Amino acid sequence: MKVLVADDNAASRQLAKDILMSIGLDVILAYDGPSAVTSTQMYMPDLLVLDIDMPGMNGFDVCAVLKANDQTAHIPVLMLTAQSGVDQRVRGLEAGADDYLSKPYSPRELIARVETRLRAKLESDEMREKQHLVRSTFERFVHPSVVEQLLRDPTQVKLGGKLQEVTVLFADLEGFTSISERADPEEVLTLINRYHDRMVRVIQQHGGTIDKFLGDGVMALFNTPLPLEEHTRRAVESALAIRAMLAAFHAELEPQQRMSINFGIHSGLAVVGNVGATQIMDFTAVGDTVNVAARLQGLAHSGQILISAAVYDQIKAWVNAREIGMVHVKNRQEAVMTYEVLGLQA
Repeated sequence: MKVLVADDNAASRQLAKDILMSIGLDVILAYDGPSAVTSTQMYMPDLLVLDIDMPGMNGFDVCAVLKANDQTAHIPVLMLTAQSGVDQRVRGLEAGADDYLSKPYSPRELIARVETRLRAKLESDEMREKQHLVRSTFERFVHPSVVEQLLRDPTQVKLGGKLQEVTVLFADLEGFTSISERADPEEVLTLINRYHDRMVRVIQQHGGTIDKFLGDGVMALFNTPLPLEEHTRRAVESALAIRAMLAAFHAELEPQQRMSINFGIHSGLAVVGNVGATQIMDFTAVGDTVNVAARLQGLAHSGQILISAAVYDQIKAWVNAREIGMVHVKNRQEAVMTYEVLGLQA
């Protein structure tokens, strides 16, 4: 790890350098305020050890300038100075300093203070990295409130992959292929994006996570990345809400642009986490649960919402549904007991 020591006294700089190098740290030296700012921006050290009385710019000003810069604000600052008065300490903390050590000092105390600040810096860096990973992974796919909740505590989500219960929803536009064959490509993309925009908003309002877009279809997950109460019910409610809003949306479209949306919903265990290559990662779910939901959607037509028995058992008290029976789906030996959701009970 790198530490920058800024002090206008050559003997003081060398003493601090010798002490810090004795514990295996790389030490960068600066002899005045402006060089401390320039060297910090150039080398991005893990800790600054600043004297206060320096030519060109004092330690308080150096600290304030660096803390006002987003690129250097996260670097901790240890004031190391002969000015030990309360006013100076307060002024240093107000400028953004994290710690204060008065000269003369014990080498053991300097080492202890530096090691404490470096540990805190390492923990802070790890937290920022987790927050960056959470934001880059989820901000496009879940409701902003979920992202903010994850950022407050990124440890809530395990990005490495785990087996957990989820409800998977697939939604697909019926008749899109025939429309795309006749219409201008740009018009086709505009149309599909208008459908997707409305579907995504409804799914996110019900707590769902948009996993991916599959051409004219959408895959959504419920109960991840955060636990979601009644996630199966929320998935079915989102399908019903999407179907209910279609009439008003279709009124905005030309008759040939109006398409039904078919749904397949299944609940069960799936492996959830980041899947892909090192350079490109996708947060998704894989397994039989996903396959069943996709196959049910493939069997639906004319705006049907097809669900499995696992879903029906959890929502039968509040929906009207008709039993379709055992259905054989592709890539699965066992048949799936299937129901069609007709609407909410009165």
